[in-house]
Amino acid sequence: MAEGTETGFLQPPAHFVLAICLVAIGQAGHAAEPADLDRCAAIQNERERLQCFDAAAEHGAAKPAAEPLQQLGVGPRPEPAQGASPTPLSVRWELDPETKQGVWVVRPHQPLFFLPVRYTNRTNDSPQSPTRPLPASAPLDSTEAEFQLSFKVKGAENLFGSRVDLWFGYTQESQWQVYHSDSAPFRETNYQPELFFSFPTRYTLPGLTLRFVNLGLVHQSNGRADPLSRSWDRLYAQFGFERGNFALLVRPWYRLKESPDNDDNPDIVSYMGHGDVTAIYQWGRQQFSALGRMNGGKATLQGTWSFPIQQRLKGYVKLFSGYGETLIDYNWKQTTIGAGILLVDWL
Repeated sequence: MAEGTETGFLQPPAHFVLAICLVAIGQAGHAAEPADLDRCAAIQNERERLQCFDAAAEHGAAKPAAEPLQQLGVGPRPEPAQGASPTPLSVRWELDPETKQGVWVVRPHQPLFFLPVRYTNRTNDSPQSPTRPLPASAPLDSTEAEFQLSFKVKGAENLFGSRVDLWFGYTQESQWQVYHSDSAPFRETNYQPELFFSFPTRYTLPGLTLRFVNLGLVHQSNGRADPLSRSWDRLYAQFGFERGNFALLVRPWYRLKESPDNDDNPDIVSYMGHGDVTAIYQWGRQQFSALGRMNGGKATLQGTWSFPIQQRLKGYVKLFSGYGETLIDYNWKQTTIGAGILLVDWL
């Protein structure tokens, strides 16, 4: 009787000690289910009971709990499961192993389009700059053509033992006075080469996922002689967010200073600001984008709409209002609308 009493007295503490150990394991990983513990405690045979507790502990450890930040929707997110479809940003920027295409292959960068008709409500017949005054003016047609070419090439990938890639980009935008009665000259062409490092990420924020951070250097100029020369150099960081068919590109920049004698446009930041934000939404085969800049009271907004015409050809409408649609117009406010065709969209 005494031996039985001793055995009966020791059994409950053993249950509690083992339960406490399982709870402690659950705090570091995932706690065993309460129903499992109750089922094990009801087993009369001591050996079977301990085996049941061991199995419950192993089952709980196999399901680690989410990190506190992930439970709140903030923090690093696991990589997508194999076989999952790559996202639009991943395809455009080759953020995941399955989207990599290697080096020295030409890829799309910014939109590639041709607008045979572009109308402005206010022609800039005599473009001026504080350091480059223009003594004479030349009348311009309010209707012209516009086109843009843009591509990028990866120079190196997986740098520094990580997934960081090195890219070279080039964008060229031209305004063509094709309907001018005289010689149909090109009114303005902007050349924009850039170099940047792309850092893939997968960091969750409420409602969005940060997919990449780009750090780069960009030069933009119009290649013209004084007094019509315009140029600037910038360091920038670009943050790419996405959620489903929606993408958000946030790009702050810092203008590199030039000597007063060489600066064609010393007040360009007053009109172009310190960065831009681009929102993109894919709706079936249609795509909408909105780009915005703001510096003080000088606001700029550009909206685009693309829609399918044929399998690889889209219609394209672009609306712009504000400053700096081109470098020669950096301090000229106007509203323009153009329509044409698109070969490459934002995404």
